[in-house]
Formats: sequence, structure tokens, C-alpha cells
Amino acid sequence: MNQNMQIKTGKCHSVPTVQENGKIELSEQWQWTSGDYSKGEFLLVEVPDAEIWDLYNENRELLGKDHVRGEQLPIDGYHLVVHVWIRNSKGEYLISQRSANRPTYPLMWECVGGSVVKGEDSLQGAIREAKEEVGVDLMPENGQVLFTKTRKIIEGKIFNDIMDVWLFDYDGEVDLGNATTDEVAQVAWMNREQIKELFDANMFVETLEYFFTEVDK
Repeated sequence: MNQNMQIKTGKCHSVPTVQENGKIELSEQWQWTSGDYSKGEFLLVEVPDAEIWDLYNENRELLGKDHVRGEQLPIDGYHLVVHVWIRNSKGEYLISQRSANRPTYPLMWECVGGSVVKGEDSLQGAIREAKEEVGVDLMPENGQVLFTKTRKIIEGKIFNDIMDVWLFDYDGEVDLGNATTDEVAQVAWMNREQIKELFDANMFVETLEYFFTEVDK
């Protein structure tokens, strides 16, 4: 391979195909670096676990389009996000501390949350995120959506998500060893006052301030 070639990285959306003009078409399962194909200057690396989202319009109607996590969202395309607050019969909430290796808010405390993936609805996404992050199996009938918020542009960046805030009642076992990811360092049951102490000490994710007015009223 030419040592002086210029390489760019990115992801595309179709099966790896080389056209007659030398252009390469890829799917979301592939990461690519491209140089001059006519000189053999390209490299394909398979990425089978790319996270794919369904895109919606502002009215929460499916657009029939997929989106690869990490790419820039289109100005008119939104994806679903869930925040999941888990409450026991004592009125305490299951709070998790983000792992030290998380790219944003490392070691800060929060509720369960994440993006709904392709083919899921909001409820399915909430139940999956709880299992992945804290190892808890939530029952669909024990959950309710408290409110929904559409977020478009935050600090000049296209955010474009539709956020459902869920509340689940749960008195079962909590064993972080049952989690399927390493996103969480530890968990704890906390009441409103304890969560407020974390928030005031800048140890609780700031965007969750709505907890005090919309969740634990």
C-alpha cells in the first residue's frame, strides 16, 4: 500500500460493493478507511455490533430510516431515549454510579437510561436498559411514563431526541453481577434527601435535575 496515501475514516450504510468507478459502498456493519481504490488504497474492517436506531419525525412518527449511533443526526430526524427511575416500596430509588471509563460524566450518579434501538418501542428499551446496566428484570405492568420531552438543539448542537421518563415499582433483588454491560460501577437505594445531597455536591448528573420536580414531587 502507498505510504503517502491520505486516509479518512467513517461509516456508511450498504453492503460492501465496489462500483465500476472505484467507489465503495458499505453497510452499518462496516467501518471503512478510504484512499484511492484504483491504486488499491483502501481498508475495510467489519464492525458487527454497531448500534442502530430508528428515526422519527418531531411528531414521533417513524420515518422508515435507520441511523448509526455516533454519526451526525439529520436535522429532521429524531431518536428515542429512555430514562428509567426504579422505586421500591420504601420510596427509595435505585441510583447507579457510572463507570470510570465512561466518556461522559465518569463516576457520577444517575438513573438507568439510554437510547432505544432499532425495532424496539420505548417500554422494551426501558426494560432492556435496566437489565443491561443494573441487572434488574422489570415487569412491563409495573411501569408508567411520567412525561415525554423533545430535545432539539442544546448548546448549539443538534440533539434531536424524544425522551420518555419512566417510573417502575420494584422490590426484587438487585445484583450488579447480573448486568450485561460494564457501564455501572455500583448501585444504591437512595431517598430524595440523599439524592439531593449528591446533586448539591456535583456528584449527580446535572441534566437529571428534573427528578426533584417531575419524579419525586
